[in-house]
Amino acid sequence: MSQLTSENTFETAIIKSLIENGGYREGKATDYSPELGMFKSEILHFLKDTQAKQWEKLSAIHSSDVENRLIQRLCKEIDLRGSLDVIRNGFVDYGVRFKMAFFKPESAMNPDTIVLYNQNRLKVVRQVYYSKKNKNSVDLLLSLNGLPVATLELKNRFTGQNTANAKKQYATTRDNKELLFTFKKRALVHFAVDDEEVYMTTRIDGNKTHWLPFNRGDNHGKGNPINPDGYKSDYLWKYILAKDSWLEIIGRFIHLQSETFEFEGHTRKKEKMIFPRYHQLDSVRKITEHAQSNGSGCNYLIQHSAGSGKSNSIAWLAYRLSGLHNIEDQRIFDSVIVVTDRRVLDSQLQNTIYQFEHKSGVVQRIDKDSQQLADAIGSGANIIITTLQKFPFVIDKVDDLPDRNYAVIVDEAHSSQGGEAGKKLKEVLSSKSERLKSTDSPTVEEPYPNYGDDDGEVENSQELINRYIERSAAARGQQSNLSFFAFTATPKYKTLAVFGYKDRAGKPQPFHLYSMRQAIEEGFILDVLQNYSTYSIYYKISKAIEENPEINKKKAAKAIGRFVSLHPHNLAQKTEVIIEHFRQIVAGKIGGRAKAMLVTSSRLHAKRYFVEFKRYIKENGYERQIKILVAFSGKVIDDDFPEGVSEPQLTGYSEKELPGVFNQEEYKILIVADKYQTGFDQPLLHTLYVDKLLSGVKAVQTLSRLNRTTTGKEDTFILDFVNDRETILKSFQPYYEITSVSEEPEPNHLYDLKEKLDEWQIYLTSEIDAFAKFYFSPMTQMTTKAQSKLYAYIDPAVDRYRAIETEDEKDEFKKSLRSWTNLYSFLAQIMPFREIEFEKFYAYAKLLQTKLPKRILSERLKFVDEVAMEYYRLQKIKEGSIDLITGEHGELDGISEAGIKRTKEEKVALSEIVDVLNERFGTEFEEADRLYFEQIETELMNDTTLQTQAKVNKMDTFKYAFEEMFIDKLIERMDQNQEIFEKILENQSFGNLVKELMMKKVYTRLNENGKKSN
Repeated sequence: MSQLTSENTFETAIIKSLIENGGYREGKATDYSPELGMFKSEILHFLKDTQAKQWEKLSAIHSSDVENRLIQRLCKEIDLRGSLDVIRNGFVDYGVRFKMAFFKPESAMNPDTIVLYNQNRLKVVRQVYYSKKNKNSVDLLLSLNGLPVATLELKNRFTGQNTANAKKQYATTRDNKELLFTFKKRALVHFAVDDEEVYMTTRIDGNKTHWLPFNRGDNHGKGNPINPDGYKSDYLWKYILAKDSWLEIIGRFIHLQSETFEFEGHTRKKEKMIFPRYHQLDSVRKITEHAQSNGSGCNYLIQHSAGSGKSNSIAWLAYRLSGLHNIEDQRIFDSVIVVTDRRVLDSQLQNTIYQFEHKSGVVQRIDKDSQQLADAIGSGANIIITTLQKFPFVIDKVDDLPDRNYAVIVDEAHSSQGGEAGKKLKEVLSSKSERLKSTDSPTVEEPYPNYGDDDGEVENSQELINRYIERSAAARGQQSNLSFFAFTATPKYKTLAVFGYKDRAGKPQPFHLYSMRQAIEEGFILDVLQNYSTYSIYYKISKAIEENPEINKKKAAKAIGRFVSLHPHNLAQKTEVIIEHFRQIVAGKIGGRAKAMLVTSSRLHAKRYFVEFKRYIKENGYERQIKILVAFSGKVIDDDFPEGVSEPQLTGYSEKELPGVFNQEEYKILIVADKYQTGFDQPLLHTLYVDKLLSGVKAVQTLSRLNRTTTGKEDTFILDFVNDRETILKSFQPYYEITSVSEEPEPNHLYDLKEKLDEWQIYLTSEIDAFAKFYFSPMTQMTTKAQSKLYAYIDPAVDRYRAIETEDEKDEFKKSLRSWTNLYSFLAQIMPFREIEFEKFYAYAKLLQTKLPKRILSERLKFVDEVAMEYYRLQKIKEGSIDLITGEHGELDGISEAGIKRTKEEKVALSEIVDVLNERFGTEFEEADRLYFEQIETELMNDTTLQTQAKVNKMDTFKYAFEEMFIDKLIERMDQNQEIFEKILENQSFGNLVKELMMKKVYTRLNENGKKSN
């Protein structure tokens, strides 16, 4: 029995699997040469057998000393270039080129290459004594044609040891001065393996060795799932190390990443061998297998958490897709287009693929103008890297693209991909057959107006115009020659709906998932919710005027909230809390290098905080300890800057310089307003101070600025002045494991909202038809005369809009129009039908929106002299971790009744609003904020889904639908009132009571209303 549980049995099981099913043979440990760090005889036999002509040439040069001279040359080349480059690209001796490996070609057109591929010699060797200094041996060594490529240390939990012991063994007894363990000179990767888990590293460096998990993940967390057929970790030798897989990894995945640094006038180079993590390898392989089987025309959503190594995944995928062939040996994609705004990906993609191909120019970076992009697409470049913003300008520059298939990889995909830029991308790349399938005319070109010199105008028949409108609508949907591969850590509802695949229940899911939970548990990112402190402010305000004017309740509440948040006393109190907390708690973190960010709710808040921070720091003599920066777009107008002041004017640095300046040691705190809340990677960012209402994906993206790891960073901290813990929990939960949607989008909402818009009688059907006939005509040339005609179609509606009596009603129409266009832009990509009338109205409405008069911001309701603050207190409410729930699938809510206004805003006396606010924000709050929950109750009462649920369910069942909807409305109302509610329902028992009372009230009222209507 003891033999059955031994490590030797585990070792034997792996070897047996590799030999019987993995394409290996067992080698002899005595054949390994510690001096050379290779199997000399194996190398010589491989070269003689597979490249006989080259061997004869070299033998004629070196005569009887050919073997020694060739091995000397091979060792020298490996020393200079590294073993990975030599394995991939071979070496040259006296003009004779030898290959050290043969990789499977993408195409099977040349049978000779398959014959060569099958001559590769993979061996597994046990207990290899790798040193002349001692008798240490490595459990398993894998070689390719005589060169070592991997080592494995095995541990068996039956003997009380695991991967931790294997890692310790590598750290303490594996000297990186030994050739086998010297970085990039011999073995490419080292595995620590037990019966449950696998870890890997590409650089042995004693106790500094950095190990990465190479596990499949278990229920969206770390580790591996139970394997009913044996070891949890057997995927390593059964699949990963098997011949075809292993040679693909060596040939097309592993790469040497090199970074160059300037230091004191000297150039330094830092190298890192990148071996794919399991989820990266798995995702690229599953995507390419699906694309190979299904061809072009599919969408893929890859939901990979921050810390997943997305740049490398995109590089590997782009390379694999660019060479992908189907079973008929035809290329599936003629070009791969990577759409990104990250400059770091440009060079990384180029360098990675250069190592695979050893060719320059495989990747074309579009960094000049749209003509450069059009040329790259027209010439059929293999891989193109660009930004989405360039596509709208390409359409007039691409004259006649041949029928081609495209793979479009979208970095950090969001619903904006469904907008006009995304539509133009599809139009530019769609095949000619797709473009012409809706018309009989082979000479018809682009349906959108072109800019030319001809003032003439030709209008085609309505039938032809309708075909062009249909084609425009079709461009929003899926194209048979386009496949989209969308990467994101935080998919929105629209992103899932457009790019996700349908599960058995018909709900969109990510094609591949590497969850936030797994990334946290595996140590690739930090859990930003582990240290979360919330503050609340209590204040009392008074009406400072004798008059008691009737004003809009909602707008007054927002105005008073803004008055309080910008009050000098409020800013001064929070500034003191932030600065002193940073000095006493944060400054010493990460070896004294920690930085912080303050997230504010507006540019004016950011500017005033910056001034207040500077004042406080100067008054307390902290100038040498803390320097601060501020970031916002454009100019902000304030009392001391009536003409406006910009970020560079306040900081002294340009917007492009600021990230680099913040990286300097003396700059500690960055104040931001709608900037640096997404896509900003600063590993030294330790603490976030939040003075802005956040929810949903915005909350996740903003707070995740802290999750990057770096040496010495062990934790993070969030101090939140506004948001309650429950909202943050609800925001993060959908992204913790797997993200789905609560319901499918409802195309009928387009019809409902369109009917509401029609009721305003702002536009006429005849005007829309005349506009569309002209706008979509293929013969229309957009000149000054033609443009004036577009104005003539739009202007009558603008005049009717101006005639609307109140500003609130104008806002309502404008909001509904905007909601409809956004909704159509999204739904048109996934609707199972095409609606010509909608496409006509969409084109018309988009231009109408641009013409509708904009409200002047200065007209916004303000309170300066009308109200005064009498009492203020800032108090810490709670601190500690916000614990996300495991085993719960997160669901995002879709579009229900966006843009349809159900109730009119009531007007009340200013004094009543002040009373309500004081009840809510005073030192005591024992009953619900009437104003706040009246608004939510009204929205819940008007929700058609709840109306149906109340009629067909008992209260116990109804509460499940209600609770989800209640949270949604709570968050929506928070977003709409960002600058008033400084604190919302922190007390859980209080919150549960309010929810229960409101649920009973809504249920009762809905059923009563139903009886009345019957």
